[in-house]
Order: sequence, then structure tokens, then C-alpha cells
Amino acid sequence: MRSDEPMIDKPSKAVTRTHCIRCGECCLRSSPTLQAEDRSLIEARPLERNDLITIRKGELVTDPVNAAVGPAAFEYIKIKEKKGTERGCIFYDGTAKACTIYDYRPVQCRVLTCWDTRKIVEVLERPKLRRQDVVHDGVLSGLMDEHEKRCSYNVLHGCVISIAGEGSKAVERIIDLLKFDYQLRPFISEKLNIPMDEMDFYFGRLLVDTIRNYGLQVKREPDGSFFLTQMSEKGKDGILE
Repeated sequence: MRSDEPMIDKPSKAVTRTHCIRCGECCLRSSPTLQAEDRSLIEARPLERNDLITIRKGELVTDPVNAAVGPAAFEYIKIKEKKGTERGCIFYDGTAKACTIYDYRPVQCRVLTCWDTRKIVEVLERPKLRRQDVVHDGVLSGLMDEHEKRCSYNVLHGCVISIAGEGSKAVERIIDLLKFDYQLRPFISEKLNIPMDEMDFYFGRLLVDTIRNYGLQVKREPDGSFFLTQMSEKGKDGILE
């Protein structure tokens, strides 16, 4: 799980730095969340939609201040982060220790200074950019709304906590949600001619991936069916109790 905001260290009394030393730590820790004023970066296309991922309201995230796990209070959009053994923002060049979109970097990146966090704290209080701010296609917008109604994290959470009392019936509802979310993306990609790598922006993370945050995991059978199992203690990323 990733935090919903950049990690901010409280400045040490011993720190007297007044300029960036290009250590890259801020870029390696997390990618930035887009503020409402970053809208032009998407509309003018320095940032492509396949560079972005939407964190939907209710998705389990880690609070950057106290490291507590809990549901996101609102929707926001982040630049994607590197996968595998690499860390940090996809636009950070670790060899050059530089941002590859420096002239078009989001507001959070422009104001973040590790030696003085006052500006970034102020920016974090401003409105965040939402999908509906930049999606103007009525058909696609309607599909996003329908997906949110059917596959919201509020609905998923309700199904998960119902397992204890309803057993297999609740599990079947979860599998239906996961299948709908999973199968909707290639369908829309084909019908609306939208690249698959933009689906994380339009519909957020795949539920078959984020279900792990509840201590559950999905196994796909050879026939394409889904099988829901409980993760081992070692594999848990965090469970909402």
C-alpha cells in the first residue's frame, strides 16, 4: 500500500540545509498527488493518462504522518510508481538523480523542500484533482460513475465484513464485484478505443489486487473462474478489522 500524500519528515534541529542536494529521497519515497491546479498538466499533455493512477475513496492507504492504515477520505490522482525492485516516482532517473519532467512537475514537487515543510503543508490543504475534472466524454464519465456505484470500496468493505455472518453468500458477492471490475476494463478499452494502460486512471487499481489489503487474495483457475482465499499471515499487507 502507498500513502496518499508525500512522506514529510519533521526537520531536525541539527539540519541547517537551505538548498537541494539532489539526494533523491523525496522522489524515491513516493510519487506526488495531483492538486486541482495541476489540471493543465493533463489537458496540455505533459502528463499522459497512462502515467497516472486513481486512488478511489475508501481504498485502504497508509497515513503518511502516523503510518496508520485506513480508508482514503476522498478520491485523488497520483503519478504512478515504479514496480519491482525499484522504488519511487516513474519520472525519477536514479542514475542522473534528476526528474525527467522537471519543467512540468506537479505543484507538490515544486514546493516540497525537505528543510522547510511549511509550503508543502499549505499545498496539501488545497483541493485535489479528480477524474471528473479532466474527463469530458459523457459516455466514459457515465461508465466511471456506474463502476463507482457498483464497485465502490464501501460496497466491497460491506461484503468483506459480511463473510463472518453470511459465509459463501458474501464470498460470491465479492467474486461478482471482482469479475465485473476485471472484465469491464478490456471491454471499455476495445469499445472506446482507449489503451489498457490508461484503465488505472479511469477506474483505479484492480480490485483483484487491492483485495489483498483485506487479507484476501484471488486465484484464477484455468477456465477463467475466480477463487477467493485467505492470505497467510506472512503475505498480508494490512487487514481492515
